Amino acid sequence: MIELTVPTMTCGHCVKTVTRTVQQVDPAARVETDLALHRVRIESALDPHAFDAALTDEGYAPQAAA
Repeated sequence: MIELTVPTMTCGHCVKTVTRTVQQVDPAARVETDLALHRVRIESALDPHAFDAALTDEGYAPQAAA
């Protein structure tokens, strides 16, 4: 399980964009978002850096969740 904090995820549109971006990297990924905590949990066998790069390219630079 990959857990990221995405401080710029602040609305429903952001959640949709983040979810779509993750699923573009790995269509089989399971994505859970918590808008209030700005958290994204991704269940995927892919390298976490692939998601970091894709989210950063979309303007949602993640930080490792604490």
